[in-house]
Amino acid sequence: MSGKGERRTAVVLFNLGGPDRLEAVRPFLVNLFSDPVILGLPALLRRPLARLIARRRAPVAREIYAQIGGRSPLLVLSEEQGAALEAALARRGHVARTFVAMRYWHPMSDETAAAVADWRADEIVLLPLYPQFSTTTTGSSLRAWKAAARRVGLDRSVRAICCYPTDPGFIAAIAGLIVAALDEAKALGGTARLLFSAHGLPERVITRGDPYQAQVEATAAAVMTRLGEPVHDHVICYQSRVGPLRWIGPAIEDELRRAADDGVATVVVVPTAFVSEHSETLVELDIEYRALAAKLGIENYIRVATVGTTAAFIEGLADLVAGALEGSGRLASGCGGRWCAPAFAGCPCACSPADRPGR
Repeated sequence: MSGKGERRTAVVLFNLGGPDRLEAVRPFLVNLFSDPVILGLPALLRRPLARLIARRRAPVAREIYAQIGGRSPLLVLSEEQGAALEAALARRGHVARTFVAMRYWHPMSDETAAAVADWRADEIVLLPLYPQFSTTTTGSSLRAWKAAARRVGLDRSVRAICCYPTDPGFIAAIAGLIVAALDEAKALGGTARLLFSAHGLPERVITRGDPYQAQVEATAAAVMTRLGEPVHDHVICYQSRVGPLRWIGPAIEDELRRAADDGVATVVVVPTAFVSEHSETLVELDIEYRALAAKLGIENYIRVATVGTTAAFIEGLADLVAGALEGSGRLASGCGGRWCAPAFAGCPCACSPADRPGR
């Protein structure tokens, strides 16, 4: 048996993806709404409807991306996280290379699976850049990867990490960034309230057993425990609602209004489910909700950065990869076992071996 330093490990980082130019906005949206977990209709209906939705939403989406340089920064930032993770794993003696697999724009799973095959990895670790599991994010990426690996004939030992909402490194990274923001808020004077903001989902996704909301709540609770006393005024809220469906709440807009009604002087907004900057942080949080807070009369609006390449977060990811390589199973939760409620049949840890990522 060769030593760990002699084995080549491909670490595949899953992320949503985003258009790399304004002309790519519409095809990106077509890919997004063509996913059956996003639009749960038969393919014959889903595909034309996806094109229709994309055509209608593309003008607004292009305006959003125009505000941040005409493209999503997700690929560049994911690659930076990958480079930092490679270095962290190298310090531990692992020969590892990271690859990014985006769900709805390039490089997508087919491209990445082919690159992994060309590199001739001995083993593969699938690592989502979504700390909290959802069927709409990690679940969709796992299925896409399995299909892509099969198409390119990628036959390697595969380990997958499905979630890590309370991973110590992730929690330490968020808490450290919040401490700096709270110091800033204290210097400004008056009352402050933490708003833990995560991307929302339609309620029907959660009522079907998706653990995302519970895992977001677990992340916020772990951060508050890490911060310690005094217990800060805080609330969990959700952003990015689209369409007519009822979404999980409370909405961040409503929490900003409540903060204004309560006479809160400073809101500290904490991205809770995003680990990289992108349109939801750079436009929604930094521009749109900041403007709403000012309109409501909230004196100060502080937005905490995403964890990015902070040392604690990257070391936490390295711990997850090392743990997956050392474990005996093909799929693991960063929480040390099955996290989801027993009734949730969609939990990857409950899949039969034939349905798990990889071969």
